[in-house]
Amino acid sequence: MGATRKNNKTKMPKPTEGSPVVKWILVIVSITFLSTFLVLPLVNVFAQALSKGVNYYFNCLMLPESKSAIRMTLTISAIVVPMNMIFGVAAAWAVTKFRFPGKALLLTIIDLPFSISPVVAGLMYVLLYGLQGHLGQWLDEHDIQIIFNVPGMVLVTTFVTLPFVARELIPVMQASGVEQEHAALTLGASGWKTFWYVTLPSVKWGLLYGIILCNARAMGEFGAVSVVSGHITGKTDTMPLMVEKFYNDFNSVAAFSLSSLLAMLALVTLAVKTWLEWREEKYNQKG
Repeated sequence: MGATRKNNKTKMPKPTEGSPVVKWILVIVSITFLSTFLVLPLVNVFAQALSKGVNYYFNCLMLPESKSAIRMTLTISAIVVPMNMIFGVAAAWAVTKFRFPGKALLLTIIDLPFSISPVVAGLMYVLLYGLQGHLGQWLDEHDIQIIFNVPGMVLVTTFVTLPFVARELIPVMQASGVEQEHAALTLGASGWKTFWYVTLPSVKWGLLYGIILCNARAMGEFGAVSVVSGHITGKTDTMPLMVEKFYNDFNSVAAFSLSSLLAMLALVTLAVKTWLEWREEKYNQKG
């Protein structure tokens, strides 16, 4: 009886084992899907951008409108990413290290930008800060312009990118626990030193992931920025907005040239993320 049970046990396939036919069908379906919806469109962007030669490609990027859009995109990212980094660290630290009323509500609010369309988010800010909005008259009287200006673009980009750093840090901080912080405080370290020398090093990889994702989202944002920017060429156009303008003006090569630059930034972001994941895995193996 015992031998029969042993034989039955050894004949059972492992959960990861399966039919070779099924395996290759799944692989082919995955490759076909990725090729159709990811690789081919990406290759087409670069092919269209270089369709009139490398010199024409760089000339398109050197157009005054293109350079202004690139500067605006980088400027907004340079403002938004540090703001979201500070908020993300503070929110994640508060949620994971302290108990307070309304913690569940705070987590829900952090996730709110994920559930709201960027266009609706832009409209929300127009209805609040626009000339006909609740604060519009007061802002106009004090000669402060937010909508159809850079501050409005920064606000909506901050809104749509707000969850990324916090949502990367919260699970990492939860996994690290509070024992190290308690030990540091017991040994006489101040709250700031505990955060700087104990908490932050333990979550540095999660923080870097969040910053990378936040930056990628900020550079590629279209919907919310389109609502509040006013589409003023040379002043409030970002790269995604300028792509649309070039395409609508039948300058498709210039549109694809800017699109290829955005695609390259995305690929660089992916490469950095992959490198960080490799470093983290290597670091954990050493630890």
